[in-house]
Amino acid sequence: MELRHLRRFIVLAEELHFTRAAERLHIEQSPLSRSIKELEGELGVALFKRDRSGTSLTPAGEVYLLNLRRVFDSLDQAAVSAKAAAAGYRGMLRIAVSDGAAEPRLATLLAHCREEDPEVEIHLFDVPLAEQLRGLREGVFDAGFAHSCDTGNDIVAGFVWSDPLVVVMAARHPLLVHAQIPLDKLLRYPLVMGHPYECEGYLQQIVKLLSEVNAEPIVVGQASSLGMALTLVAAGYGLCFVTASQIGMYGHPDVVARELQMPQGEAKLMTYLLYPRTGVSEPLSRFIKRIQPRGSDNTQFL
Repeated sequence: MELRHLRRFIVLAEELHFTRAAERLHIEQSPLSRSIKELEGELGVALFKRDRSGTSLTPAGEVYLLNLRRVFDSLDQAAVSAKAAAAGYRGMLRIAVSDGAAEPRLATLLAHCREEDPEVEIHLFDVPLAEQLRGLREGVFDAGFAHSCDTGNDIVAGFVWSDPLVVVMAARHPLLVHAQIPLDKLLRYPLVMGHPYECEGYLQQIVKLLSEVNAEPIVVGQASSLGMALTLVAAGYGLCFVTASQIGMYGHPDVVARELQMPQGEAKLMTYLLYPRTGVSEPLSRFIKRIQPRGSDNTQFL
């Protein structure tokens, strides 16, 4: 089984069109067709279904694609590790970031890691929460940051920090008469929420927050990024929940932030460090200890 056949299969599975796949691979269509035929012959299964409506993956092809991507992820990681070793690094951490958890404190943490542990190379991956959890279980990632602790018994979810939640609105919104926005009054207006796949953990916490008020939110849009959410808010589509630190990072001239008035304390968005319960490497152990406050006796991570 040749790697070029496998790579051609992946491209065709992504394009589901022989002509486009061949163009992307910079080959003629006939060698692509031959490679797929040889691969199917070697496996003894049909990977693609071809009919008048076009080309599609068979159930066997879908399973094969999923597993092949894992194989190529491992090959890519092996190449990165080899290059890191050649450059003088003695360890590597693959850190996934989900739910928009990349914020100033993460940048500060990474800077400290580079200063205090320079022989460990850290790679960041911006992925949805479901992909992070799958990667942690399959060894693709060593750890990750997310806004969810609903991870199952095989993944540790340790609280690392929290940020006050604020609500942002267009510059001339009627709610700006309030210095703090009551949650019940806020829910009378349309909301721009996070996308349920791209912002899963963030959305879990917002839905829990809104459940404190006996009113159904009016959701007019779902944004997969903070930049898109602020664009919709500035255009007057609705209100959106963000953290105070995010407003500092992604300031928008046409939106205004207000604190929330909560029945019980301050509204906060929680951030968690996730990693597999077993197989903690020495570089990861040092990374975890570096996150904990100096002098803390917090043992929830180890």
